[in-house]
Amino acid sequence: MESGESRKHPTLRIKGKKRRSLCGKTIVLGVTGSIAAVKTVELARELIRHGADVYAVMSEAAREIIHPYTLEYATGHEVITKLMGKIEHVEFLGMEGFADLFLIAPCTANTLSKIACGISDTTVTAFATTAFGSDIPIMIVPAMHETIYRSPLFQENMMKLREKGVEVIEPKFEEGLAKIASIDDIILRVERKLSQNRLKDKRILVTGGPTIEPIDPIRVLTNRSSGKTGVEIAKEAFIQGADVTLVHSGRIGFDGIKEIYVETADEMIEACIEELRSASESGERYDVFISSAAISDFRVDFHSEKLSSEVEHFLRLTPNRKLIEEVRRLFPEIFMVAFKAETDVTVDELIARARRKMDALSLDVVVANDVAKGGIGTEDNEVFILLKDRDEVTHVKGLKREIAEELVKIISDML
Repeated sequence: MESGESRKHPTLRIKGKKRRSLCGKTIVLGVTGSIAAVKTVELARELIRHGADVYAVMSEAAREIIHPYTLEYATGHEVITKLMGKIEHVEFLGMEGFADLFLIAPCTANTLSKIACGISDTTVTAFATTAFGSDIPIMIVPAMHETIYRSPLFQENMMKLREKGVEVIEPKFEEGLAKIASIDDIILRVERKLSQNRLKDKRILVTGGPTIEPIDPIRVLTNRSSGKTGVEIAKEAFIQGADVTLVHSGRIGFDGIKEIYVETADEMIEACIEELRSASESGERYDVFISSAAISDFRVDFHSEKLSSEVEHFLRLTPNRKLIEEVRRLFPEIFMVAFKAETDVTVDELIARARRKMDALSLDVVVANDVAKGGIGTEDNEVFILLKDRDEVTHVKGLKREIAEELVKIISDML
């Protein structure tokens, strides 16, 4: 496993191409004898696309399902199938090991239970025991039949590992199986584990996407917002260690991010107020409220039956309540981030309008953009970020994920 040779492998050309959140991180991927081992090729490559160096360790049972050459292709490094004179488990996960994380995916019930009992009779279990001794973090992604997963003996062993600090990424239950978590879920949890944890112990409530005002049982009044910005902000806040709730009209299904589904502006406002109020009453109040949703400014009178297409209709637009105004009035102490969208204005006028909104509502951060120039319903955007009591304006142009990263960094620096 010569590092000079591994760097020449064609697979490593994709390193950091999607994101650089794992750059500088070395991940040892333990693969055990579950049929879900077939998914580890794409998992390894996604980790690399996020910037990580990945080295695979396979149990004998795993080699019955996929060939080591397959994972050598996927990682760009020779696969460890047995412990040799290099004492690879110590090289990577020993006291001076250079790995940052031991990720076991998929992890069978047999392997998990052996690790819980301190048995080190395979390459993967030997690596796990070594990681415990050097305090290198371990993440486990179980995959097995649902009946095995729900066995009290297995649950006892899993709880034992959790008590030792092992992070378990829950499976998806389908067709009588405890299926391996999605690759997106695994990547998100790895990013969180290895991030700077800028928002550790913070609670953040995010709104995102459009709201939908019904006209009749079929037709609605809405806007072109994709909801991408809210999702990316929620994900980045989660990656940085926050406890995140996302209120929106979409569904992302990420394990660890609480979602509240709403449709209308009224539903979004009531959901946000109720979430903030119940959190305050329970003593676990939110620290930050980020209102990135494109909330409908108007609603129409709802018709309980489908409107006829044979005649002309006139819709009366009634202004909706303003979410940020109500949240600021009811929760004056919360750190608040709002968005200000305008069309066809100069940069100076856009910033001036955002500043007036900030002053009027005592906002901590305002993100301003001119949607006539793009940003709504697209993958990228150009924004100007204004901070309370500061003259400087941060200009960010790029993917919405990159904008979310910069915004979360600014928020964390201000808290």
